[in-house]
Amino acid sequence: MAGTDQSGQTRHGGPVCRLGELPRNDQRLYELLADQWWRPRGAFAMLHWLAVARAALVPPATRPGAVLLDLGCGAGLLAPHVRDKGYRHVGVDLSPSAPVQARAHGVDAVRGDVLAVPAADGSADVVVAGEILEHVPDLRAAVAEACRVLRPGGLLVLDSLAATALCRLLAIGVAERVPGLAPRGVHDPALLVDRAALVRECARHGVRLALRGIRPSVPGLVAWLSGRAADVAMVPTRMTAVLFQGVGVKAGREGG
Repeated sequence: MAGTDQSGQTRHGGPVCRLGELPRNDQRLYELLADQWWRPRGAFAMLHWLAVARAALVPPATRPGAVLLDLGCGAGLLAPHVRDKGYRHVGVDLSPSAPVQARAHGVDAVRGDVLAVPAADGSADVVVAGEILEHVPDLRAAVAEACRVLRPGGLLVLDSLAATALCRLLAIGVAERVPGLAPRGVHDPALLVDRAALVRECARHGVRLALRGIRPSVPGLVAWLSGRAADVAMVPTRMTAVLFQGVGVKAGREGG
């Protein structure tokens, strides 16, 4: 695993790479910040809060051997919150080091691309795509893959950022300036998700997706920023124009 110094540099057997020198949405950012994943007040703090909210949408497994497939699993932040729900937790992430950390937290994680998921058709009871769709260059392909690996009757759970001016202002213009909310350069505004297109693509593959907005609790965020709270509760909202969750069931009967 690569380490970082105080200036946000790392060396991967070659020239020193700095955070500020990377293009937006560059995969190398996660290697530069690899030691931040499990720090409650680190660069990925908000991903911890979102993992709790995401897990709340996952019901207990209904059959022995049920599989939860975690697309863009990162270092496995979802794992502690679904551990007692009865699933085999499988993860896929493009980062070289994140799956290693995820395996240390009980996830059967492999390095792989969410645009070509290394899993069989209909092999997952639940597919989770948390904070990944706004990073992929091909939304249609990502949705197709998520739905392909989901078994009939299975549940799709996702959260992402909306392609709106308000989201660009808050999630990029503001959040990237607040340590813990979003690392600088992590999002490319061109890849933020068109909600109508997302719902339409899910429907094409037999998943009727329902969206709802989600945001940090304002009192909780204030307490966290002042150092008086260890984390922040994410609360639902009707507005989906910034951060939103999606839940849908794949049509058809569940097999044995």
